[in-house]
Formats: sequence, structure tokens, C-alpha cells
Amino acid sequence: MIPRRRAREVALQSLYELDCTQHKAEEVLARRVYDDSIDEQALAFITAIVEGVRAHQRQLDSIIRQYAPAFPVEQMAPIDRTILRIGLYELVFAREVPVKVSVNEAVELAKRYGGDATPRLVNGVLGAVAAKEATAAPLNQTQI
Repeated sequence: MIPRRRAREVALQSLYELDCTQHKAEEVLARRVYDDSIDEQALAFITAIVEGVRAHQRQLDSIIRQYAPAFPVEQMAPIDRTILRIGLYELVFAREVPVKVSVNEAVELAKRYGGDATPRLVNGVLGAVAAKEATAAPLNQTQI
């Protein structure tokens, strides 16, 4: 089994490709599974992230706009946007991952794949969302 950190990297690479091209999600995931020798458990985790981010993309982008108004989503570097979407998806919609783990993993992706300012942006947005989540009712689609 590949570790979840590596699975998140594969999900990031897949979502980045999907954000920048017109490729089909099924084809991208099938190629990633083949290229990275991914087992069934990791594939399920990767697929959940990819499908979840794609299904909730409008809501995720709305959260980004709310918490990072100085950074228009459409003008963000695709990798930064994708990392934020993954982290927010885990925080808001896929609640089986602890908050600290979601934030830490997204920041680690930002350090590895983003620009110099990306880790601060990701940590700031996810930290603000996590703080709101801790003090308020959970975010849901009607609040977004």
C-alpha cells in the first residue's frame, strides 16, 4: 500500500491535469494507477479526493474567494488552486481526516509543488476555515 501522502500527490497530479486539459477523469486515473502501481485501497482514497473535488468545485472555489479575496481563483496558479481545493475538500466535505492532518498535508503539498508563497496561502486559508469550523456549525452547501 502506498502511504496517504503519496496518494494525495497522485490526486493532486490528476486534478492538476484535469484543471489544465480536457482529459477525461477516468482516463487520467487509469493512467495514474498504471504508472504508479497503486493498490485498491490507495485508488479508493485517490478517487474519493478527485471525484469529491470535482463534484464540489464550485463550493470550494466560493470558499477560496471568501477566505482569499486578494487572490482571484481564476487567476491563481493552477497548482495553488488545486492544492487549496484538496485541502478544503478534506476539511469541509470529507470529514474522516482530522483537521490538523488535512491542513498539514495540504501545506506539505504546497511546499513540494507550489511557489514560495503557496505554503503561507494554503496555511492561511485552511487555518481560517478550520478556525471557523471549530467555532461554528459545520459549513455546508447552503452556507457556501
